[in-house]
Amino acid sequence: MAEFVTVDRGVADGIAVLRIARPPMNLIDLQVALEVSAAAEEIAADPGISAVVVYGDERIFSAGDEMAELARLTPEQAQAMAADFQSALNSLSRLPQPTVAAISGYALGAGLELALAADRRIIGDNVKLGLPQIKAGLIPLAGIRRLSLLIGPSHAKDLVYSGRFVDPKEAAALGLVDEVVAPDDVFAAALRWAKQFTDGPRLALAAAKRVFEAGTHGHDRARREWAELFGTEDQQVGTRSYLVDGPDAARFTGR
Repeated sequence: MAEFVTVDRGVADGIAVLRIARPPMNLIDLQVALEVSAAAEEIAADPGISAVVVYGDERIFSAGDEMAELARLTPEQAQAMAADFQSALNSLSRLPQPTVAAISGYALGAGLELALAADRRIIGDNVKLGLPQIKAGLIPLAGIRRLSLLIGPSHAKDLVYSGRFVDPKEAAALGLVDEVVAPDDVFAAALRWAKQFTDGPRLALAAAKRVFEAGTHGHDRARREWAELFGTEDQQVGTRSYLVDGPDAARFTGR
């Protein structure tokens, strides 16, 4: 049983809420990261889940790395845990479902790295974001490449090298986040975005995510994914429906 991470399927049909609850600051240590990874594997294997909201609570998403744990590590221990920790922080990117991070309060360090692996980030207009690991003599373990692809190398270097916090206005201008709402509306806004996929073409959405994750090999991956979709029931139903009734009439089955 996970201690700090839960998967709630009862909020809305077809939507899972992956919730981090390690009060008071939702700091991410190796245990929390591995629990997130296990929850992601559980969600990925559930064909009844069409989209995912990742959430802390109304106060805070995550204030970052558990420095008390990191301060105790030897170089050998750090080397031994690095791959698992990095993989766990990237686990949202491996979900076949569209994923949105609903961010309240703070998303710092490993918390922001986790959110960067989601497809979308929605924040309250009082949120602070940043990667302050440099101030502890460290670097982000999983976020540098994603941040660079998202906002460009120059801006990414500024945030990583300085470790400074970013307010909502700058975060939106940089493209670090996709939507800024009132603090009380963060979860509801994320849920609205997720609900648009509940009757969507699950297999095509998963294929599109794999192409995005392929990075520089995306063109090659897109060819394979595109061709393989022609063996699905969803493609046959979707293309015929599109031809006869337009783009919003198909009823997809996920097969």
